[in-house]
Amino acid sequence: MNKFKIIAFTHKNTDVNDIGKLHVEDHLASEKLALVKALMDIEELLYLSTCNRVEFMISTEQEIDTTFLESFFKAFNEDWNADYLDWVLKNVQVFEGEEALRHLFNVASSIDSLVVGEREIITQVRNAYEKCNEFGLTGDLIRLVVKKTIETAKEIYTETNIARNPVSVVSLAYRKLRSLNVKKDSRFIIIGSGVTNTTMAQYLKKHKFANFTVFNRTLANAQKLAAELNGKAFPLSELQNYKEGFDIILTCTGSTHSIITPELYKNLVGNDTSKKIVIDLAIPNDLDAAILNQYDVNLIAVNNLQEIAKENLKAREQELDTCKVIIEANIYEFRQVLKTRKVELAMSEVPKKVKEIRETANEVFAKELNALNPESKEVLDKIISYMEKKYISVPMKMAKDILIEDSKTK
Repeated sequence: MNKFKIIAFTHKNTDVNDIGKLHVEDHLASEKLALVKALMDIEELLYLSTCNRVEFMISTEQEIDTTFLESFFKAFNEDWNADYLDWVLKNVQVFEGEEALRHLFNVASSIDSLVVGEREIITQVRNAYEKCNEFGLTGDLIRLVVKKTIETAKEIYTETNIARNPVSVVSLAYRKLRSLNVKKDSRFIIIGSGVTNTTMAQYLKKHKFANFTVFNRTLANAQKLAAELNGKAFPLSELQNYKEGFDIILTCTGSTHSIITPELYKNLVGNDTSKKIVIDLAIPNDLDAAILNQYDVNLIAVNNLQEIAKENLKAREQELDTCKVIIEANIYEFRQVLKTRKVELAMSEVPKKVKEIRETANEVFAKELNALNPESKEVLDKIISYMEKKYISVPMKMAKDILIEDSKTK
């Protein structure tokens, strides 16, 4: 287990904007990582890269000291100068042995995430392993580590409430909208085509909403989002002239003042007196508060959602003690997995040795064997083959039984 080590850069100790220095483009990953593995004489290598962390999981007997780290990152990027290497040494975290295993369990279980309880990380860990395994970078130890990591994360997500309550504004906004029992053919006006609105729109499309009109300052960006939604696109300047009506407005712009003024809202609503829904995910709000006094509007606003998110996050964090108990139990189980695997690897030599003994015996007793009739030879071959199997299976079972008894007494 001491061979398993992690070199990590995370949001906890590194500016997330700087973590990009360590990202590797997909088409370069295989060659670059293989070079690092070869130059550093590392047995196994797994590279995990997300928006707020980059981690190198390695199997090596070498000590991860300053000299190793400098050589490692020179191999990772030969163009890095002394300033970059200095940045590495100031921001890096190194984990070894069971501490590394515990760290990875925390990562995959989202305990170490920027947002506790976000399930995406478990998929990212699995995908990172599959990619590095495909590149031929990983081996037996990392295979076992990742397998146990995924099992542990799944157990935590299943047995605790760490991911039960949503904490992202977008997911909370959609949940609130869904609670209003809106019709699937509702007419949406989307104002702004940034990340937040795009994510929200994807939620809506996924759940079979299909009537979208997108407005944005840059028409090309509105057209891009509208194309994904099979909707219509217009420049923001045309919003005041829009006369086709709406049921729901989704808005999130970077404006410092209200985009939806009482005058604009009056133009949009026309003579329609039915209650409307406005999802305002902008800070400050895009909807002028005066509209709420003049019209029947069900407002879903980011400031209200953030309060719910904070409460949900607190609820998630209350689950951390339970998560830690699960993690420690799985670390203990992994010790037994490694012991069993060591026995399996050691016993894998037995068939080879038995075969050598059989070949030697055939030479030593060649005269006697030749004197046997075909039927006797066949019986003798069956007896020897049966004994060969027992020579392999019996010691393996005995070794595993010893390990099990040993674990019970500890």
